[in-house]
Amino acid sequence: MADQPIMEITNVREAIAWQADHAERAFAPRTARVIRAELAILDTDTGLARRMNNWHGLSLEDAMPLRVAGGLHHLFLSGEDRRLEPVYAGLTTDQGAVDAIVAELARQYDARLMPWLDSPPQTNEAGRSASIMAGLLWLSDRLGPRFELNEIGASAGVNTMMGRYFYNLGGVKVGPGLSRMKIVPEWKGGPPPSAEVQIESIRGCDIAPVDLADPAQALRLKAYVWADATERMARLDTAIAMAETAPPELVRQDAGEFVKEMLARPQDKGVTRVLFHSVMWQYLPGATRDAITRAMEEAGAQATADKPLAWIRLETNRQTFRHELSVRYWPGGEEAVMLAEAHPHGAWVEWHGG
Repeated sequence: MADQPIMEITNVREAIAWQADHAERAFAPRTARVIRAELAILDTDTGLARRMNNWHGLSLEDAMPLRVAGGLHHLFLSGEDRRLEPVYAGLTTDQGAVDAIVAELARQYDARLMPWLDSPPQTNEAGRSASIMAGLLWLSDRLGPRFELNEIGASAGVNTMMGRYFYNLGGVKVGPGLSRMKIVPEWKGGPPPSAEVQIESIRGCDIAPVDLADPAQALRLKAYVWADATERMARLDTAIAMAETAPPELVRQDAGEFVKEMLARPQDKGVTRVLFHSVMWQYLPGATRDAITRAMEEAGAQATADKPLAWIRLETNRQTFRHELSVRYWPGGEEAVMLAEAHPHGAWVEWHGG
Protein backbone atom coordinates (compact mmCIF):
# COMPACT_ATOMS: atom_id res chain seq x y z
CA MET A 1 0.00 0.00 0.00
CA ALA A 2 2.88 2.37 0.77
CA ASP A 3 4.13 2.24 -2.82
CA GLN A 4 0.65 2.55 -4.36
CA PRO A 5 -0.56 5.99 -5.48
CA ILE A 6 -3.07 7.17 -2.89
CA MET A 7 -5.94 7.81 -5.26
CA GLU A 8 -5.53 4.38 -6.89
CA ILE A 9 -6.24 2.38 -3.73
CA THR A 10 -8.97 -0.06 -4.72
CA ASN A 11 -9.02 -2.42 -1.74
CA VAL A 12 -12.03 -1.34 0.30
CA ARG A 13 -10.49 -2.07 3.69
CA GLU A 14 -7.32 -0.20 2.78
CA ALA A 15 -9.38 2.76 1.53
CA ILE A 16 -11.38 2.96 4.77
CA ALA A 17 -8.24 2.70 6.88
CA TRP A 18 -6.47 5.36 4.80
CA GLN A 19 -9.44 7.73 5.00
CA ALA A 20 -9.66 7.28 8.78
CA ASP A 21 -5.93 7.96 9.17
CA HIS A 22 -6.30 11.03 6.96
CA ALA A 23 -9.11 12.37 9.17
CA GLU A 24 -6.92 11.76 12.21
CA ARG A 25 -4.08 13.74 10.63
CA ALA A 26 -6.56 16.49 9.77
CA PHE A 27 -7.35 16.92 13.50
CA ALA A 28 -10.71 15.17 13.24
CA PRO A 29 -10.30 12.18 15.60
CA ARG A 30 -14.04 11.81 16.25
CA THR A 31 -14.84 11.49 12.57
CA ALA A 32 -11.80 9.21 12.17
CA ARG A 33 -13.28 6.76 14.67
CA VAL A 34 -16.59 6.66 12.82
CA ILE A 35 -14.88 6.11 9.46
CA ARG A 36 -12.65 3.40 10.93
CA ALA A 37 -15.79 1.71 12.29
CA GLU A 38 -16.93 1.24 8.69
CA LEU A 39 -14.59 -1.77 8.74
CA ALA A 40 -17.10 -3.33 11.14
CA ILE A 41 -19.92 -2.65 8.67
CA LEU A 42 -18.12 -4.83 6.11
CA ASP A 43 -18.66 -7.84 8.38
CA THR A 44 -22.42 -7.32 8.76
CA ASP A 45 -25.06 -9.18 6.77
CA THR A 46 -26.48 -6.04 5.16
CA GLY A 47 -27.03 -4.68 1.69
CA LEU A 48 -24.77 -1.78 2.64
CA ALA A 49 -21.92 -4.18 3.45
CA ARG A 50 -22.40 -6.09 0.19
CA ARG A 51 -22.26 -2.89 -1.86
CA MET A 52 -19.18 -1.67 0.02
CA ASN A 53 -17.37 -5.01 -0.23
CA ASN A 54 -18.08 -5.22 -3.96
CA TRP A 55 -17.32 -1.59 -4.79
CA HIS A 56 -16.27 -1.25 -8.41
CA GLY A 57 -13.57 1.25 -9.30
CA LEU A 58 -11.34 3.40 -7.13
CA SER A 59 -13.07 3.39 -3.74
CA LEU A 60 -10.86 6.13 -2.33
CA GLU A 61 -11.07 8.39 -5.38
CA ASP A 62 -14.85 7.88 -5.30
CA ALA A 63 -14.78 8.96 -1.63
CA MET A 64 -16.80 5.87 -0.76
CA PRO A 65 -15.85 5.93 2.96
CA LEU A 66 -16.98 9.56 3.18
CA ARG A 67 -20.31 8.73 1.53
CA VAL A 68 -21.08 6.28 4.33
CA ALA A 69 -19.81 8.70 6.99
CA GLY A 70 -22.21 11.32 5.63
CA GLY A 71 -25.15 8.95 5.97
CA LEU A 72 -24.24 8.10 9.55
CA HIS A 73 -23.84 11.78 10.46
CA HIS A 74 -27.23 12.51 8.89
CA LEU A 75 -28.90 9.98 11.19
CA PHE A 76 -27.58 12.00 14.12
CA LEU A 77 -28.23 15.51 12.76
CA SER A 78 -31.79 14.65 11.73
CA GLY A 79 -32.52 13.34 15.22
CA GLU A 80 -33.53 9.99 13.76
CA ASP A 81 -30.93 8.19 15.87
CA ARG A 82 -28.65 9.84 18.43
CA ARG A 83 -26.50 6.87 19.44
CA LEU A 84 -23.39 8.44 17.90
CA GLU A 85 -23.79 11.58 20.01
CA PRO A 86 -21.13 10.61 22.60
CA VAL A 87 -18.76 9.69 19.76
CA TYR A 88 -19.26 13.01 17.96
CA ALA A 89 -18.90 14.81 21.32
CA GLY A 90 -15.58 13.08 21.99
CA LEU A 91 -16.87 11.27 25.09
CA THR A 92 -16.69 7.77 23.63
CA THR A 93 -13.16 7.16 22.37
CA ASP A 94 -12.86 3.36 22.55
CA GLN A 95 -12.76 2.12 18.96
CA GLY A 96 -14.43 -1.16 19.84
CA ALA A 97 -17.40 0.68 21.31
CA VAL A 98 -17.65 2.88 18.22
CA ASP A 99 -17.45 -0.20 15.98
CA ALA A 100 -20.37 -1.78 17.84
CA ILE A 101 -22.56 1.34 17.51
CA VAL A 102 -21.83 1.79 13.80
CA ALA A 103 -22.38 -1.89 12.99
CA GLU A 104 -25.74 -1.84 14.75
CA LEU A 105 -26.76 1.35 12.94
CA ALA A 106 -25.89 -0.35 9.64
CA ARG A 107 -28.11 -3.29 10.52
CA GLN A 108 -31.04 -1.17 11.69
CA TYR A 109 -30.87 1.48 8.95
CA ASP A 110 -29.60 -0.61 6.06
CA ALA A 111 -32.13 0.66 3.50
CA ARG A 112 -31.77 4.20 4.84
CA LEU A 113 -27.98 4.25 4.48
CA MET A 114 -27.54 2.47 1.14
CA PRO A 115 -28.63 5.45 -1.03
CA TRP A 116 -25.74 7.48 0.41
CA LEU A 117 -23.45 5.33 -1.73
CA ASP A 118 -25.13 6.57 -4.91
CA SER A 119 -23.37 9.94 -5.15
CA PRO A 120 -20.12 11.55 -3.98
CA PRO A 121 -20.10 13.88 -0.98
CA GLN A 122 -20.85 17.55 -1.55
CA THR A 123 -18.57 19.50 0.75
CA ASN A 124 -19.44 23.07 -0.07
CA GLU A 125 -17.00 25.04 2.09
CA ALA A 126 -16.86 28.84 2.23
CA GLY A 127 -13.32 28.71 3.60
CA ARG A 128 -12.05 27.53 0.22
CA SER A 129 -13.01 30.88 -1.30
CA ALA A 130 -10.01 32.41 0.52
CA SER A 131 -7.74 30.72 -2.01
CA ILE A 132 -9.95 31.76 -4.94
CA MET A 133 -9.91 35.38 -3.75
CA ALA A 134 -6.12 35.24 -3.35
CA GLY A 135 -5.93 34.05 -6.95
CA LEU A 136 -8.08 37.00 -8.05
CA LEU A 137 -5.79 39.43 -6.21
CA TRP A 138 -2.81 37.93 -8.06
CA LEU A 139 -4.63 38.18 -11.39
CA SER A 140 -5.76 41.75 -10.70
CA ASP A 141 -2.11 42.79 -10.64
CA ARG A 142 -1.71 41.40 -14.15
CA LEU A 143 -5.06 41.74 -15.91
CA GLY A 144 -6.94 44.46 -14.07
CA PRO A 145 -9.51 44.46 -11.26
CA ARG A 146 -12.76 43.55 -13.06
CA PHE A 147 -13.90 39.92 -13.17
CA GLU A 148 -16.75 37.78 -14.47
CA LEU A 149 -16.69 34.61 -12.36
CA ASN A 150 -18.02 31.19 -13.34
CA GLU A 151 -17.91 28.20 -10.99
CA ILE A 152 -18.31 24.54 -11.93
CA GLY A 153 -19.20 21.92 -9.34
CA ALA A 154 -20.78 24.71 -7.30
CA SER A 155 -22.91 22.35 -5.18
CA ALA A 156 -25.10 24.71 -3.11
CA GLY A 157 -23.37 27.84 -4.39
CA VAL A 158 -21.69 28.70 -1.09
CA ASN A 159 -18.60 29.89 -2.99
CA THR A 160 -20.74 31.39 -5.73
CA MET A 161 -21.61 33.96 -3.04
CA MET A 162 -17.93 34.78 -2.40
CA GLY A 163 -18.30 38.40 -3.53
CA ARG A 164 -20.45 39.00 -0.44
CA TYR A 165 -17.83 37.76 2.04
CA PHE A 166 -15.16 39.66 3.96
CA TYR A 167 -11.59 38.35 3.77
CA ASN A 168 -8.44 38.98 5.75
CA LEU A 169 -5.70 37.21 3.81
CA GLY A 170 -2.40 37.69 5.55
CA GLY A 171 -3.36 41.29 6.37
CA VAL A 172 -4.80 42.04 2.93
CA LYS A 173 -8.48 42.86 3.44
CA VAL A 174 -11.06 42.41 0.70
CA GLY A 175 -14.85 42.54 0.58
CA PRO A 176 -17.58 44.19 2.63
CA GLY A 177 -16.42 44.74 6.19
CA LEU A 178 -19.95 44.34 7.58
CA SER A 179 -20.48 40.91 5.97
CA ARG A 180 -21.79 38.19 8.25
CA MET A 181 -19.28 35.82 6.64
CA LYS A 182 -15.73 36.47 7.83
CA ILE A 183 -13.06 34.41 6.06
CA VAL A 184 -9.81 34.72 8.02
CA PRO A 185 -7.59 31.67 7.45
CA GLU A 186 -4.27 31.20 9.17
CA TRP A 187 -1.87 32.71 6.65
CA LYS A 188 1.59 31.30 6.02
CA GLY A 189 4.25 32.96 3.89
CA GLY A 190 4.07 36.44 2.41
CA PRO A 191 0.75 38.15 1.75
CA PRO A 192 -0.98 38.11 -1.64
CA PRO A 193 -0.90 41.32 -3.69
CA SER A 194 -2.85 44.18 -2.17
CA ALA A 195 -4.97 44.83 -5.24
CA GLU A 196 -8.53 45.76 -6.15
CA VAL A 197 -11.09 43.10 -7.02
CA GLN A 198 -14.40 44.02 -8.64
CA ILE A 199 -16.73 41.07 -9.21
CA GLU A 200 -19.00 42.17 -12.05
CA SER A 201 -21.01 38.92 -12.08
CA ILE A 202 -20.81 35.43 -10.64
CA ARG A 203 -22.74 32.29 -11.48
CA GLY A 204 -22.28 28.59 -10.96
CA CYS A 205 -23.43 25.18 -12.13
CA ASP A 206 -23.77 21.73 -10.68
CA ILE A 207 -25.12 18.47 -12.04
CA ALA A 208 -27.19 18.19 -8.83
CA PRO A 209 -27.34 21.63 -7.19
CA VAL A 210 -28.35 21.89 -3.54
CA ASP A 211 -31.09 24.38 -2.65
CA LEU A 212 -30.05 25.97 0.63
CA ALA A 213 -33.62 27.23 1.09
CA ASP A 214 -34.81 23.62 1.34
CA PRO A 215 -34.22 22.42 4.94
CA ALA A 216 -33.88 18.79 3.86
CA GLN A 217 -31.25 19.60 1.22
CA ALA A 218 -29.39 21.92 3.58
CA LEU A 219 -29.30 19.21 6.25
CA ARG A 220 -27.87 16.72 3.77
CA LEU A 221 -25.09 19.18 2.95
CA LYS A 222 -24.37 19.65 6.65
CA ALA A 223 -24.13 15.86 7.07
CA TYR A 224 -20.93 15.88 5.00
CA VAL A 225 -19.29 18.36 7.41
CA TRP A 226 -17.14 16.43 9.86
CA ALA A 227 -18.48 16.54 13.42
CA ASP A 228 -15.13 17.85 14.70
CA ALA A 229 -15.33 20.89 12.39
CA THR A 230 -17.47 23.25 14.45
CA GLU A 231 -16.16 26.34 12.63
CA ARG A 232 -17.06 24.81 9.27
CA MET A 233 -20.57 24.07 10.51
CA ALA A 234 -20.91 27.66 11.70
CA ARG A 235 -19.80 28.98 8.29
CA LEU A 236 -22.31 26.74 6.55
CA ASP A 237 -25.09 27.97 8.83
CA THR A 238 -24.08 31.55 7.95
CA ALA A 239 -24.12 30.77 4.23
CA ILE A 240 -27.58 29.20 4.57
CA ALA A 241 -28.85 32.35 6.29
CA MET A 242 -27.30 34.59 3.60
CA ALA A 243 -28.85 32.49 0.83
CA GLU A 244 -32.29 33.00 2.35
CA THR A 245 -32.11 36.72 1.59
CA ALA A 246 -30.25 36.50 -1.74
CA PRO A 247 -29.73 33.01 -3.19
CA PRO A 248 -26.70 32.34 -5.41
CA GLU A 249 -27.19 32.19 -9.18
CA LEU A 250 -27.01 28.47 -9.95
CA VAL A 251 -28.00 26.33 -12.92
CA ARG A 252 -28.42 22.57 -13.10
CA GLN A 253 -25.98 21.68 -15.85
CA ASP A 254 -23.10 19.43 -16.80
CA ALA A 255 -19.77 21.16 -16.18
CA GLY A 256 -18.59 20.64 -19.75
CA GLU A 257 -21.74 22.17 -21.22
CA PHE A 258 -21.58 25.06 -18.77
CA VAL A 259 -18.01 25.89 -19.79
CA LYS A 260 -18.89 25.61 -23.48
CA GLU A 261 -21.79 28.06 -23.07
CA MET A 262 -19.71 30.35 -20.84
CA LEU A 263 -17.02 30.67 -23.50
CA ALA A 264 -19.61 31.36 -26.22
CA ARG A 265 -21.23 34.29 -24.41
CA PRO A 266 -20.31 37.88 -25.33
CA GLN A 267 -17.58 39.27 -23.08
CA ASP A 268 -17.34 42.87 -21.92
CA LYS A 269 -14.14 44.74 -22.66
CA GLY A 270 -11.89 45.22 -19.67
CA VAL A 271 -13.44 42.29 -17.80
CA THR A 272 -11.51 39.06 -17.22
CA ARG A 273 -13.63 35.96 -17.70
CA VAL A 274 -12.72 33.43 -15.00
CA LEU A 275 -13.49 29.74 -14.63
CA PHE A 276 -12.96 28.54 -11.07
CA HIS A 277 -13.56 25.41 -9.03
CA SER A 278 -12.49 23.82 -5.77
CA VAL A 279 -12.06 20.19 -4.73
CA MET A 280 -14.35 18.78 -7.43
CA TRP A 281 -12.15 18.02 -10.44
CA GLN A 282 -11.51 14.42 -9.37
CA TYR A 283 -15.24 13.67 -9.46
CA LEU A 284 -15.61 14.62 -13.14
CA PRO A 285 -15.34 11.89 -15.78
CA GLY A 286 -12.01 11.92 -17.58
CA ALA A 287 -13.67 12.81 -20.88
CA THR A 288 -15.29 15.87 -19.29
CA ARG A 289 -12.00 17.01 -17.77
CA ASP A 290 -10.31 16.67 -21.15
CA ALA A 291 -13.10 18.55 -22.94
CA ILE A 292 -12.98 21.46 -20.47
CA THR A 293 -9.20 21.67 -20.71
CA ARG A 294 -9.32 21.64 -24.50
CA ALA A 295 -12.09 24.28 -24.60
CA MET A 296 -10.22 26.60 -22.22
CA GLU A 297 -6.95 26.29 -24.14
CA GLU A 298 -8.67 26.91 -27.47
CA ALA A 299 -10.50 29.96 -26.06
CA GLY A 300 -7.28 31.12 -24.43
CA ALA A 301 -5.54 31.13 -27.79
CA GLN A 302 -8.19 33.65 -28.96
CA ALA A 303 -8.09 35.83 -25.81
CA THR A 304 -6.98 39.44 -26.10
CA ALA A 305 -5.60 42.04 -23.73
CA ASP A 306 -9.00 43.71 -23.42
CA LYS A 307 -10.88 40.38 -23.14
CA PRO A 308 -8.66 38.09 -21.04
CA LEU A 309 -9.44 34.58 -19.83
CA ALA A 310 -8.30 32.93 -16.61
CA TRP A 311 -8.64 29.59 -14.84
CA ILE A 312 -8.36 29.32 -11.05
CA ARG A 313 -8.20 25.86 -9.51
CA LEU A 314 -8.01 24.73 -5.90
CA GLU A 315 -7.67 21.01 -6.40
CA THR A 316 -6.05 17.89 -5.04
CA ASN A 317 -2.59 16.98 -6.25
CA ARG A 318 -3.17 13.33 -7.06
CA GLN A 319 0.40 12.37 -6.17
CA THR A 320 0.76 14.18 -2.83
CA PHE A 321 -2.92 14.52 -1.84
CA ARG A 322 -2.17 18.15 -0.97
CA HIS A 323 -4.55 20.87 -2.14
CA GLU A 324 -2.95 23.36 -4.50
CA LEU A 325 -4.07 26.74 -5.81
CA SER A 326 -3.01 27.14 -9.42
CA VAL A 327 -3.82 29.81 -12.00
CA ARG A 328 -3.58 29.99 -15.79
CA TYR A 329 -4.40 33.09 -17.81
CA TRP A 330 -4.47 34.21 -21.42
CA PRO A 331 -2.89 36.04 -23.15
CA GLY A 332 0.55 35.99 -21.59
CA GLY A 333 0.48 33.31 -18.92
CA GLU A 334 -0.56 30.11 -20.61
CA GLU A 335 1.34 27.83 -18.23
CA ALA A 336 -0.21 27.08 -14.84
CA VAL A 337 1.38 28.83 -11.85
CA MET A 338 1.08 27.16 -8.45
CA LEU A 339 0.43 30.04 -6.08
CA ALA A 340 -0.36 28.35 -2.78
CA GLU A 341 -1.16 25.22 -0.86
CA ALA A 342 -4.22 25.23 1.35
CA HIS A 343 -6.03 23.25 3.98
CA PRO A 344 -8.86 21.33 2.24
CA HIS A 345 -11.46 23.17 4.33
CA GLY A 346 -9.82 26.59 4.31
CA ALA A 347 -8.27 26.62 7.81
CA TRP A 348 -4.94 27.84 6.45
CA VAL A 349 -3.29 29.02 3.25
CA GLU A 350 0.45 28.81 2.56
CA TRP A 351 1.28 31.43 -0.06
CA HIS A 352 4.12 30.81 -2.50
CA GLY A 353 3.32 33.56 -4.99
CA GLY A 354 4.57 33.37 -8.53
